[in-house]
Amino acid sequence: MPESTVDDVLAELAALEDPKVRAVNENHGDDHGVNLSKLRAVAKRLKTQQDLARGLWATDDTAAKLLATLICRPKAFERDELDAMLRSARTPKVHDWLVNYVVKKSPHAEELRRSWFADPDPVVASAGWALTTERVAKHPEDLDGLLDVIEKEMKDAPDRLQWAMNHCLAQIGIEHAGHRARAVEIGERLEVLKDYPTPPNCTSPFAPVWIAEMVRRRK
Repeated sequence: MPESTVDDVLAELAALEDPKVRAVNENHGDDHGVNLSKLRAVAKRLKTQQDLARGLWATDDTAAKLLATLICRPKAFERDELDAMLRSARTPKVHDWLVNYVVKKSPHAEELRRSWFADPDPVVASAGWALTTERVAKHPEDLDGLLDVIEKEMKDAPDRLQWAMNHCLAQIGIEHAGHRARAVEIGERLEVLKDYPTPPNCTSPFAPVWIAEMVRRRK
């Protein structure tokens, strides 16, 4: 059976397009209409194909970019290639999947984390904060310095960056008892995401509530 081409895959994704799914996704800033379970099924069938992944990423199709993150070899990308990919990932889901499924598994992850962390583009900076949140649990360093930055900048940060900084704040409070009181105090004072609509049986992203619930679950 011949390998799928970019055009083959784009046609398959187009056939999976669902207007109802697109309407829901567009409410979250994602311009595609492919059910993610069906997208993952396509990825499972295609398996790992690095060249195809690069070809799909090069398209302007959001579903194709998402699929690319699932069938690529994360360690095969060069540092500058990942940097360019991140800067072209302008929809939230593509951005999140690239960071979580590709960059985090790359040998260049730490170098990119440091590079992106203070980038003037808030969307790029949010990726640096996402990688820092991952690091908070595994390789904590200068947590007081992180809290200083969060305390100073989170309240007025753009949405995507604010969300990433808030996640880092919560992670510090959850993972490090010695910094928990300060993390909670910062969250209470800044009130970021305090009124975020949270579905029943879900944990609020408001850091003091998030921290308390996760700590409770670990007891």
